[in-house]
Amino acid sequence: MSTKARGHRIDIRGIPVEVVHKSIKNLHIGVYPPSGRVRVAAPLWLDDDAVRLAVISRLGWIHRKRAEFAQQDRQSQREFVTGESHYFRGRRYRLDVIEHDGPPAVRLLSNTKMALRVRPGTDRDLREAVLERWYRRQLRDQLPELCVKWEQKVGVMVDEVRIKKMKTLWGSCNIEAKRIWLNLELAKKPTSCLELVLVHEMVHLIERRHNERFRKLMDRFMPQWRVHRDELNQQPLAHEDWAY
Repeated sequence: MSTKARGHRIDIRGIPVEVVHKSIKNLHIGVYPPSGRVRVAAPLWLDDDAVRLAVISRLGWIHRKRAEFAQQDRQSQREFVTGESHYFRGRRYRLDVIEHDGPPAVRLLSNTKMALRVRPGTDRDLREAVLERWYRRQLRDQLPELCVKWEQKVGVMVDEVRIKKMKTLWGSCNIEAKRIWLNLELAKKPTSCLELVLVHEMVHLIERRHNERFRKLMDRFMPQWRVHRDELNQQPLAHEDWAY
């Protein structure tokens, strides 16, 4: 039997369920924000009937998790105009777009106000690009100190940390290259959430899978990781589907 992961979708009592068969010992059911997407990681030998029974046995919990995500705040499509709410390091700011004849820039004017300075006539996409460059720079400035801190605690060396926009992951890593990728959206989240994702990926350099050993390592290095995970999932959600 092939050990390569394979996936498909089944419908269980009106809930679409993504089923991924992998070379693992135990079945795992996850419900992910923002829409309550249900995903099952199942051993290669387990058939759909067994998966269906396992999901049905957890339907009460699945419905509760989906209801929690449905109640979370969501950001509407951003237009990058004065008066909008934008987030930075877990704090909400009111955006003030200022047109001027000079280079574009972003400044925090107070604990509640963010200024976006652009040339007259700058369209929505360019305003977004200016703000994203600023987010990227702020996130990059945070990383060296955090990497040193957590490399010492976890006992690993990361060769490179990169930042990119991702639609379905908070972070990922290339174990062979010891390279970690972080989602640009983490610039908007509390620093504790950024550290959670960074540590999560560092631990994958020790243990590839999300198994009991992985969870024990997370417990050792970051005892409050579940609290931070819940904090991350409770933050205002963007339009795209995130999974962690």
